[in-house]
Amino acid sequence: MSEPTRESRFTPRVFSGIKPSGGLTLGNYLGAIKRFVQTQDEGSFETIYCVVDLHAITVWQDPAELRAATREVAAGFLASGIDPERSILFNQSQVSQHAELGWIFNCVARVGWMDRMTQFKEKAGRNAEKQSLGLYAYPSLMAADILLYHATHVPVGEDQKQHVELTRDIAAKFNHDFGVDFFPLTHPVIEGPAMRVMNLRDGTKKMSKSGESDMERINMTDDADLIAKKLQKARTDPAPLPETVEGLEGRPEAKNLVDIYAALADLSPAEVLAQYPGAGWGRFKPALAELAVEKLSPISAEMKRLTADPAEIDRLLARGAERARAIAQPILQRTYDIVGLVRA
Repeated sequence: MSEPTRESRFTPRVFSGIKPSGGLTLGNYLGAIKRFVQTQDEGSFETIYCVVDLHAITVWQDPAELRAATREVAAGFLASGIDPERSILFNQSQVSQHAELGWIFNCVARVGWMDRMTQFKEKAGRNAEKQSLGLYAYPSLMAADILLYHATHVPVGEDQKQHVELTRDIAAKFNHDFGVDFFPLTHPVIEGPAMRVMNLRDGTKKMSKSGESDMERINMTDDADLIAKKLQKARTDPAPLPETVEGLEGRPEAKNLVDIYAALADLSPAEVLAQYPGAGWGRFKPALAELAVEKLSPISAEMKRLTADPAEIDRLLARGAERARAIAQPILQRTYDIVGLVRA
């Protein structure tokens, strides 16, 4: 992540979160968690990371599965290198200020803005009237997640960029309506290869926790043998790898595997192709599988160790929530004062 650019009065601060619905996949790791760790380690920003369990319940969740998924996401953060002392790590529902500011922003955001959110249209499909109000309005809660900490930067995938732009709109309208300069205009940060990891069986679709076949994705809890098997069986086309990135155009499965290799190895796709010019899949897939096992199997093993002790995960999340509230409460209190709400 680049050096912070911001008004001097705002602490350079990153906020981002992952929803605990289903298990973590390689897409979550390469598109989010790996970058969260890099940002933490660079030290240019204060880093706040959240398991956004309130977002998960916009569609019905089995309570026991939701608790397990929340702990699994937390374990994924920790196993990947998020340090709960250097970063703040918590689950959203333990910090009630998120929901409180979310209501304020429901009253700032406009219905027309929500109507333009493409994610709702994609998730609701033809049954929009049967969806929960939470699913429709959750972008304003996402804005509250970010602005509750005066976050200046948010690392997101392309599919979430629209929501950060909405966050900026809400901040600007709040500031304008009340004649203040209180909320920052947060910057979305999108960079590097494999920000959108695709399905191993269909390179035109995003890798998803809810796909029909487990072979479509790499789960962060997969062991070394299963990781290697899935990559060896990933769909490709008959042609060898090209010598340039331009040669990947129109080859979604080939592009996806090159992007995955690039992200795991901290290389650009062009650098990967320079290492394997004209290589066939019989050479490239085993190399990719070996790299993936090297990078991912230690994380998988550590996740299994952590999830075997849910009480320790809960303790770390509670400590993170305490630290998060220390930042959030004064910002919420000032928001209430600006709006004109009487507080004892």
